[in-house]
Amino acid sequence: MTDITIIGTGNMARGLAARAVAAGKTVQLLAHDDKAKADALAAELGGQVSAGLLGEELTGNLVIPAVYFDASKEILARYGDSLTGKVYVDITNPIDFATFDSLSVPADSSAAEELQKATGAKVIKAFNTTFAATLAEGAVAGQPLDVLIAGDDEAAVQAVADFASAAGLTPVVVGPQRRARQLEQTGFLHILLSANDQLPAYQWNSALKVVPAA
Repeated sequence: MTDITIIGTGNMARGLAARAVAAGKTVQLLAHDDKAKADALAAELGGQVSAGLLGEELTGNLVIPAVYFDASKEILARYGDSLTGKVYVDITNPIDFATFDSLSVPADSSAAEELQKATGAKVIKAFNTTFAATLAEGAVAGQPLDVLIAGDDEAAVQAVADFASAAGLTPVVVGPQRRARQLEQTGFLHILLSANDQLPAYQWNSALKVVPAA
């Protein structure tokens, strides 16, 4: 067994795996269709990272698919009951890419809630408000990234919070799984800032920070 399974080899997978290595975690890294990509990323990251392909047994206690929402649904369908009991970290922002003006889930739901309907895993929303480029360092302007977390299972939420803390980040538990609705809207807003060429200060290198009173 390993501590964390990360599915994907793109920028978010790299950022999450970098934080996992920084936290001293063992990582299973699964590429979609080209193991060479996982091998190369594992070699780049160092640490205790093993490489494989999607479809192999999931060995991590935490499973983090670094993929889009639709691909997440496909992963749940592929692994089925083998995910039961695992902590599944949903990092997606289910943007309607046809319009780039709204989310693709019902207003009274969220990606996390929709995924929960399809699995026996414990779905926790987290990391959807952090950008890949900032995860590599774990901080922006000297401030550790906030990881906003929502979930219904207390132990699963704590497991994600513990990972964030060990990775040098600041976990902020915002409430039950339904709070993912607000997190996804917040993540979408953060994306819109960076996708706006008229806002050069926000180009995928910013972070959202909740600053508590002293």
